[in-house]
Amino acid sequence: MTAQQTGYTVAILGATGLVGTHLMHILEQRQFPVKTLKPLASKRTAGTTVEFKGQSILVEEATPEAFEGVDIVLASAGGSVSEALVPEAVKRGCVVIDNTSCFRMTEGVPLVVAGVNDEDLEHHSGIIANPNCSTSQLMPVFKALDNAFGLERAIVSTYQSVSGAGKEGMDELMDTTRALMGRMEGNTENLSSAPDNKVFSRPIAFNLVAQIDQFIEGGVEDGYTKEETKVIHESRKILHRPDLKVTATAVRVPVLVGHSESVTLEFAQAVSPQDAMAVLEHTPDVVLCRAPKDFPTPVEATGKDPVYVGRIRRDTSNPEKGLNLWVVADNLRIGAALNAVRLAEVLVRRGWLKPGKPHPEAASV
Repeated sequence: MTAQQTGYTVAILGATGLVGTHLMHILEQRQFPVKTLKPLASKRTAGTTVEFKGQSILVEEATPEAFEGVDIVLASAGGSVSEALVPEAVKRGCVVIDNTSCFRMTEGVPLVVAGVNDEDLEHHSGIIANPNCSTSQLMPVFKALDNAFGLERAIVSTYQSVSGAGKEGMDELMDTTRALMGRMEGNTENLSSAPDNKVFSRPIAFNLVAQIDQFIEGGVEDGYTKEETKVIHESRKILHRPDLKVTATAVRVPVLVGHSESVTLEFAQAVSPQDAMAVLEHTPDVVLCRAPKDFPTPVEATGKDPVYVGRIRRDTSNPEKGLNLWVVADNLRIGAALNAVRLAEVLVRRGWLKPGKPHPEAASV
């Protein structure tokens, strides 16, 4: 009897976190062949339980030894945890799909969006990187339009929900909103006296914060945040387009779930909105919203799998070869948990799930 018939031992690294919870839900929802689920977390939450397929399962402490006998690890416990434990899991024969930024730009580690560059999975060495959430939802759109018209430049402005910062980010939005609502009583001046913020660099309730991650100092990327450079470099790697011109501005917005992105694209050949729509309406994992008034919103995308694209129109500064688009998706699904599970499905379906040897760069971190 094959492993696929009997199922796989799957470990969730970061099982008690927001993405970890979504990973278990999506594994169950998509009926992934899990023989044994092994939830792993920090010492602080080890000993608690999680629910999977109607059963309560004890959470174990994430240690190198915890990966013995595991086939697949879905990791979403933060970059420092992945840096320490992912190579240990690979040494023990696991294949790790890592949701952090730790290995995304490591040479030899595939960075993959399911359905976009699946072939890159074939030659993994035990570690597969899940792209940044703001990058992931762009890739089905960019790939389809690049194939059709030759994408030359992308200008991306993101409007990212607080769930991108985990449960703590969602809690901070709710707590600060409640506190300010109690203070306002019709006096908007009280907005300037927002409660202390801990997760975000500025108060997030009733506000926009033009900073996600740390600022970069020096070089051509001086003044950009790490989140913005992730969109730039990850897009090039996923699309195998090191020459692609990409720039980005990332903004945190007071939305619980769902990232939105305003995108301007420039192509090598003339393209109309109708041309782009004809391509996108046949693109897997993309839902096209044709009419301008039917633009998608984060609320409508929450809990759903596709990437939604609307407001496709000519770029008035480059009407022959430029387009503007509005792209929305549930960041906890396509940008994190759903993509990770889809990657595991591809590995199983194509027979690419094999014990790997860690890439030298990955093993040395």
